[in-house]
Amino acid sequence: MPSIDRQELQTLRDLIRYAVSRFHAGAVALGHGSDNAWDEAVYLVLHGLHLPPDTLDPFLDARVLSEERDRVLSLIDRRVNERIPAAYLTQEAWLRGQRFYVDQRVIVPRSPIAELLDHGLSPWVQDPESVDRALDMCTGSGCLAILAALAFPHARVDAVDVSADALAVAGRNVADYGLEDRVALHQSDLFDALPEAAYDVIVCNPPYVNSQSMAELPAEYRAEPSLALAGGLDGMDLVRRILQAAPRYLTPQGVLVLEIGHERDHFEAAFPDLQPLWLDTEQASDQILLLTREQL
Repeated sequence: MPSIDRQELQTLRDLIRYAVSRFHAGAVALGHGSDNAWDEAVYLVLHGLHLPPDTLDPFLDARVLSEERDRVLSLIDRRVNERIPAAYLTQEAWLRGQRFYVDQRVIVPRSPIAELLDHGLSPWVQDPESVDRALDMCTGSGCLAILAALAFPHARVDAVDVSADALAVAGRNVADYGLEDRVALHQSDLFDALPEAAYDVIVCNPPYVNSQSMAELPAEYRAEPSLALAGGLDGMDLVRRILQAAPRYLTPQGVLVLEIGHERDHFEAAFPDLQPLWLDTEQASDQILLLTREQL
C-alpha cells in the first residue's frame, strides 16, 4: 500500500476519491457489477461503512471514525493488490435491484438475461402467468433461476449446474428468497442427469469464453471458477450440446434464451443454418439469442 497519512482521509468523499485514484493507478479490471472506477469506489466505501448501497448524498461529507477508515482502506487495498472482484470481498452481488450471496465458488452474477426477465421475456412470452415450467441451465449462484421464479409467478423452476459447490451457493440464495417450494436444484452435466420435462422457457448463461480469450483474461476474471467460463477452442463446446438436447425439453411453443457473450462470430460459424433472434438490452448487444423449439 502506498505511504499515506490516513488521518487526512476524513470523510466519505475523501475515501471515495482515494479509492478512485487507487483503482486508476492500479489499472484494476472492472465488469463485475461496476463498469467504472467511481461506481466501484462508492459501492466498496458504502459497504465498508455498513451504509445502504443506494444512499450516498446524505453521507458524502460525514466524517468517519478511525476504525471505519481502516475497514474501508482494507477493502480498497485488497481490491487493488489482490485483484479480487468487489463482489467476493463483500460476498454479495446486485442484479436488477436484487441482492444475491456470492463467493469464489461461482462467477459474479452479471448476465444481461436478467434485464429481459424484468418484463417476463415479453413479447416473446406473451403471458408470464401462463408459464408452467422454466429451466435455468448452468445456474451458478442461482440468480437467473430466482429472477425467473419472480418473473413467472406460477412456474416451477429447475436450476441445473454440474458443480456441487455452485449449487451450495444457489441453495443459499433460493432459501434467502423463500423459494424452496418453487425452485429445484439439480446437479447434472447439462441435461445428462436432468429428469425428463417440458419447459415453456429455458434460460442459459453457459461457459462460452473461447480458449484464446481465456488465456488473456485479467486477474479479476481468473479469480472466478474457470469451469463456469471456459467454452473450448471456439467457445461453443457446451453450446453445441445444449442446442442438440434442448428440443427434447421444450414445449411446442417453448423458447430458449441463450447468452454467448462476445462470441457471435464463433456462434454463426458453428451454426450457419440457424437464424436466431438477437435480443439487445441496455447493457448488451449481439450477446443474447432466442430460438424456438421449431427452429431447433
